Amino acid sequence: MRTLLSVLFFAGWGLAGLAVEPSPWQAGEGRIERRIVAGKAVKDHFAMSGRTADVIFEWAVGTNQAFSSSAFVRWPMLRTLPDDTHASLKERFHSKDEPLPLVNGQPLAEGRTERAVIDGTFRVSGRFEEGVAFERTVFPSVSSPALITRVELRNVTSGALTVNLPAWRQSRETKPGVFGVYCVDESLVGAGTFRLQPGESVVYGIVRAAREKAAPPYWCELEPELGARRAFVASLADALVLETPDPLVNLMFRFAKLHASESIFATRGGLMHAPGGYNSYLAAIWANDQAEYVSPFFPFLGTAAGNESAVNCYRLFARHMNPEFTYLPWSVIAEGRDVYGKFDRGDAAMIAHGASRFVLANGSREPARELLPLIRWCLEYCRRMKLPEGVVASQSDELEGRFPSGKANLCTSALYYDGLLRAADLLDALQEDPDGAAAYRQEAQALETAINAYFAATVEGFETYRYYEGNDKLRSWICMPLVFGMTGRKQGTIDALFSDRLWTGNGMLTQSGEKTYWDRSALYAFRGIFRVGAQDQALPYLTAYVKERLTGQHVPYAVEAWPEFNQSHLSAESGLFCRIFTEGLFGITPTGLDRFDCLPRLPSSWSKAALRNVSAFGCRSTMEITRTWGGKIRLRVTSPERGGAVFYDAVLPEGQTHRVTLGRPDAAK
Repeated sequence: MRTLLSVLFFAGWGLAGLAVEPSPWQAGEGRIERRIVAGKAVKDHFAMSGRTADVIFEWAVGTNQAFSSSAFVRWPMLRTLPDDTHASLKERFHSKDEPLPLVNGQPLAEGRTERAVIDGTFRVSGRFEEGVAFERTVFPSVSSPALITRVELRNVTSGALTVNLPAWRQSRETKPGVFGVYCVDESLVGAGTFRLQPGESVVYGIVRAAREKAAPPYWCELEPELGARRAFVASLADALVLETPDPLVNLMFRFAKLHASESIFATRGGLMHAPGGYNSYLAAIWANDQAEYVSPFFPFLGTAAGNESAVNCYRLFARHMNPEFTYLPWSVIAEGRDVYGKFDRGDAAMIAHGASRFVLANGSREPARELLPLIRWCLEYCRRMKLPEGVVASQSDELEGRFPSGKANLCTSALYYDGLLRAADLLDALQEDPDGAAAYRQEAQALETAINAYFAATVEGFETYRYYEGNDKLRSWICMPLVFGMTGRKQGTIDALFSDRLWTGNGMLTQSGEKTYWDRSALYAFRGIFRVGAQDQALPYLTAYVKERLTGQHVPYAVEAWPEFNQSHLSAESGLFCRIFTEGLFGITPTGLDRFDCLPRLPSSWSKAALRNVSAFGCRSTMEITRTWGGKIRLRVTSPERGGAVFYDAVLPEGQTHRVTLGRPDAAK
């Protein structure tokens, strides 16, 4: 196993300096692009979403360059029966079932695909033998329950062509669901006969939509719909811009912002972020994916929908607080009408960590006061679950029994530790309960000691952590103490994470000796390793990971897992990718509604980095870190809304924390 992983690692990513195959995709401005060549088949899938429809778009090009696709479309608010976690109306649509245009009275033969582009839409282009060039652009509607394929046909001959686009509309009824019978509609928009002179084009659309039977059919305007999708993509590109010396890192960050933000659905229970994926986790929230992973990121991005979905996430969990301190459900499903969760996965610790970081970074007192009772309930639940050794017991972890986690696992205690510290900061920011804040900090200090005493161990020769009592195999989640700044076993843990026992050519193994990997633990590991100042050790692995995920064989986002669910592009993992940089590279830790600690970690090969249009802490800002003389780092925080007015500008030795308060521009600290 170890030899095989080493081969995968070095052959796939080239970190030993060996020659590697060039990436099949090339990066451009806001896009990745692939040239399609004869004799080499291509096959992949990726996720796209609007407010009312979610898509996994599967596409392929054969060795003869013929294009085909299968779109797995889900409508999260058209609930099927039983109304459980997976009860979204689902349908597959195949490109082979679309009506064929006629050119000079003959159906178009199989085309030759020449280029594929992913840029927030999916585009393929090429030509038919009949002298017609084509471009297909596939995207979900921003607000309507539809998947749209825009097709442009252009005459590239020297003579006129007659193109006939046949009228096509069909509809079928489904079995009764929660809201009655639904209709799945397919239609061709733009039918007619067109005389194209050389160089002229005609555009038509293939629209797949669904609705409640009593609702009118969706009527599509192609260009406004495409314009709305492109405007949505552009708005996210302009928010929270990462600038580093590595353009691939910058581009994957841009893609990750989009994917973290598009999977927000307008449910009957309010805006709800959802993971997505082949198992149809939609119109529902989870204590890990939403409360822990992605919601704390949204204040930095600053979109209204992201922040509203985060507040709604925590509100939905708050409904299930109880005086008996029975564990919270894993997830709130079915647009908020039901819950799921068979046992305690450490969900209270996940929520305490995520909610406290969210409300601090969000910078608004109203949601902070509203969600404080939830945070305190979760912390009290964890306190009551402490073992005599001082760590927190839980029946499982987020892997829900896929791998053993003992009676107390490292993840739950580490998340509880951060929740205590951030809750103390929140009480200070709200000027409430100073004794409670002091007690939380005291509890956190005792917990750090207990974590080191209970989990510290030599595992497979590495001075690191055991994941649970009795654990004798390396686990990827040993990264968690690093994420929250615990450095007592820093080097052994980093060496273990990057050893061939855990690190492979396509992910970080959940447990040594196994084949399963989950990207989420790798993303946490990168964040933690940057956080504790080992950025030079992490950078080659991070850039290789980015190259593989963004321009490799399965693009363009972080994945959930393999082999489970075919490496689905779950949305919250993209939020975790972004947090490598906000909380790892820049080392931002929220400490108040208008303040944060910043512990920047520039790799030695990078002279500077920047985050522009940051919306966190109640004020838009730009954060720039620059290496100066004598191993020092300059942090400059300015206000783009006030002509570049300065919030903070200081030079400190690398490894020292900058303490930044926003709200007083022109008063450099």
